[in-house]
Formats: sequence, structure tokens, C-alpha cells
Amino acid sequence: MNIEEITIAGKSKNPLKVRRFGYGTMRLTGPGIWGEPANRTEALQILKQCIANGLNFIDTADYYGEDVTNRLIAEAIHPYPAGLVICTKVGGTRRPDKSWIPHNRPENLRSSIDNNLRTLKLEQITLVHFRAIAGEGAPFKESLGAMFEMQKEGKILHVGVSNLSAEELETAMAIGPIATVENMYGHAQRNSVQLAHGGITNGGEEVLAICEKNAIPLIPYFSLFQSLPKKDERIAAIAKKHNATEAQVNLAWLLHRSPWLLPIPGTSSLAHFEENLKAVDIKLSEEDMRFLG
Repeated sequence: MNIEEITIAGKSKNPLKVRRFGYGTMRLTGPGIWGEPANRTEALQILKQCIANGLNFIDTADYYGEDVTNRLIAEAIHPYPAGLVICTKVGGTRRPDKSWIPHNRPENLRSSIDNNLRTLKLEQITLVHFRAIAGEGAPFKESLGAMFEMQKEGKILHVGVSNLSAEELETAMAIGPIATVENMYGHAQRNSVQLAHGGITNGGEEVLAICEKNAIPLIPYFSLFQSLPKKDERIAAIAKKHNATEAQVNLAWLLHRSPWLLPIPGTSSLAHFEENLKAVDIKLSEEDMRFLG
């Protein structure tokens, strides 16, 4: 299996090279992204298989669970192998009713970073995404400024952002060096991005264009989410042509769409994890890509 690499923060003093296929841990939690996994043994196996298969980018957050995925990561693969990038997110938290709310004031962000450091058993977090969540909280510039302050202190090596429109990304880049962007993006939802203020804009391709122009990896979440009312027959046709599943074709499309996309499909099934990984071996032709649109 040959997985090409992508460079994160290539213009910085500390660039990172990771394989362009990672793993998102959110699905390792219980129902509603809350509580312990239904099969803890399988969850630990999946994380170990990430390392065994050469994946070196794992996405997590301390509000997955709560703290469930961070603790699973540490249990499964600590001490961490050289070159592994564990990317976490801050800026949100959960209420007891499982709703998502902003947790983005400077003191909130600092406590979240400290919590991530503790549960992941790290002295510095290699990459942290500030995730914009709709609701009352600190102004965007104040929150992101606090992230860069913690970077100066050495708690964070690289700062990324998540859930932004193209305009918000431009604002973020004016505040400090943005290493990565994590947004909803996939074949079925290229043209819709959830904004920090709760609205929807047709900014998916616009964000990707900014990332490509500035050599910033775009990490798509929910890339297998089907937002259309019915399945896309184009995906089904290409899946049949390549003797693949539709999920595999969706992932292969991302890998072919742009060299600056870093897919992180998540699952709680070891069999599904192995199936997803086979997407890197699917070679879509230019004709396939034109057909997929």
C-alpha cells in the first residue's frame, strides 16, 4: 500500500510530513458521540491498526466522549511512534443533554489545551484546530489570538482552524500562520459549509481554493456524509467499474480531487476501517473524475 505524503506548515521552522490518509476518532464513542464505545476492544484494535498500516495522522477532541477518544488513543498507542501527529480540537464543549456549545473564551481554550495534554500524555500538542461553534462566546479574533499565545508558550506547535467560511479563513490567516483547515467537505457536500454563526454558505470549493493557493492542507470531516435526498448514481457507477464500494469511491475521489486534501474517515468497525484504507489503491482516471463531476 503506497500512501503519498502531504506537508503541514511547510513554510514554518517545524514542517510536518504525514501520509495523506488519516483516521478520525469521533465514531469510537458511544451513541450521540457520548460515552464509552460499544466494543472497547475493537476500538483499541483500530487505533493500533492505524500505526500498523503506516497512518500517522489521528484526529481527536477532548469533547468526544467526553475525553473518551483521547484516553483510548493513549491506552492503545502510547508511547507514541516517531512522526505520529495527533491533531485535537478546542473551542466547544458538551452539555449534559449532549448539545454542543461554544467553549472559546481564552480561559476555556487554555483549560481545554491543558486537559488534552493530560489525557493524551503529551508535553506539547503538535496540531490543534480552533473550531468555531455557533452560539454566544468570545469574538473570533479574541479566541484565535489566545491560540497563538499558547503557541508562543510552547503548548501548541501548530494552529489550525475548523468550520470556517472562506471569508473567516482569510480573517484567520491575517491573525497568524494557519497550518491546516478542517471543514465539512466531500463529493456530496462540496458546496455547503457550516459557518461559525450557524448559517450555511456555498463556500466549500472557495475554502479549498484558498488552501491550495496557500499550500494549506484541507482536512475534510463527514466526507462520507450523504446530504443529498438520494444516492448519487455516478458514484454507484464508478464503484461498479472498479469493483469497489461507494464509500471507497467517495474517499478515492477526495484523494484525486486535490493533493491538498487529507481525508480522515472514521469508523467503529475494524472491517470498515480496513475497507476504507483500500480506497488509496483505487486509481480514478481523468474520465472517471469528469464523470463524477
